[in-house]
Amino acid sequence: MRAAQVITPTGPRDVEVRDVPEPEAGAGQVLVEVHSVGISFPDLLLSKGEYQLKPEPPFTLGVDFAGVVLSGEGFAPGQRVCGVGGWGGAAEVVASPADFTFALPDATSYDEGAALPMNYLTADFALYERAGLREGETVLVHGAAGGVGTASIQVARGMGARVIAVVSTEEKARVAKDAGADEAVLLDGFKDAAMELTGGTGVDVVVDVVGGDAFTDSLRALAPQGRLLVVGFAAGQGIPQVKVNRLLLNNVDVRGVGWGAYAMARPGYMQEQWQRLVPMLESGVVAPPIGATYPLEEFGRALVDMEERRTLGKSVVRVRP
Repeated sequence: MRAAQVITPTGPRDVEVRDVPEPEAGAGQVLVEVHSVGISFPDLLLSKGEYQLKPEPPFTLGVDFAGVVLSGEGFAPGQRVCGVGGWGGAAEVVASPADFTFALPDATSYDEGAALPMNYLTADFALYERAGLREGETVLVHGAAGGVGTASIQVARGMGARVIAVVSTEEKARVAKDAGADEAVLLDGFKDAAMELTGGTGVDVVVDVVGGDAFTDSLRALAPQGRLLVVGFAAGQGIPQVKVNRLLLNNVDVRGVGWGAYAMARPGYMQEQWQRLVPMLESGVVAPPIGATYPLEEFGRALVDMEERRTLGKSVVRVRP
């Protein structure tokens, strides 16, 4: 079978599609015929050897995937599913842990299924578990036109929150608004815009997947008892520093969001998260915006496009026509 593999961790341009042996389902696993694979930031880091997980090359990329069950525990052959793992999904067949595999609603496409697990379960963990988001609160989302950003917009809306999207261009503002944001503001001057939109009060939650220079203004944009969620550092400007006196003076929190390590160590937790997402999928409030699509042979190019910040929404690789 074909698989997109890292032979040497020298970056996305060196990803190769190779023939590898087809896996077999072990105990507690599901064998899935893969139709679509989501492009994720961990894939980019894995291709460079910069991710916290460091599999021994050669290894197959692919964090998110969607397809059809061939065999295994807990699912019927022919059932449509999506799944998530540390790596290994970018292949024609994958053996996925049943606990990390989820039944797709009938109306959800394979491309949408491949856009769901990591981003939307991360958003659920960030907003439900870490922020304790309450209905009627206001959430500000950085990087709002990207995969985690659009997921955060939709999950926050599904939880009854108002959403202010922060983006770098007007084109990305349209993507964020189409994803469900109530308002979209440009990164330059976002703090003042957020304060104006909230009548000077500030926002209750900031979802920060960008980091960098915007971090201090994100703290300043928080309302009393606001929560800043540290999800990632896509800006690549180094890790921001927190002056803790600002936390004390304004009664605000900075909270880390490390979904993978938390969820994968707790059997059944991801299935609980999925059950919170299904009603949002069925109501239409969660509808992953699919950006560019690529054939499996162009997995590396999809990662280059992500690295060079050309992606809008979730990029998807189609393994089968």
